[in-house]
Amino acid sequence: MGEPTEHRVTVHLDELLTARGMTLVELSARVGVTVANLSVLKNGHARAIRFSTLTALCDVLDCTPGELLGLDGP
Repeated sequence: MGEPTEHRVTVHLDELLTARGMTLVELSARVGVTVANLSVLKNGHARAIRFSTLTALCDVLDCTPGELLGLDGP
């Protein structure tokens, strides 16, 4: 069975950055992930995220995975 071409996962990175007064460049430096990769994630085009990256994002943004990621309806 092939991998689905679309997903319903939403990323709330923009909202969290705005709420914390942080830029993508600052987040990149603090998390150790390139701006390009964070941009792919922010725009909902990421196909995967490592648990270590998710943990680092949550640590820096002081949030939970559920605040960073959501799931749209069916």
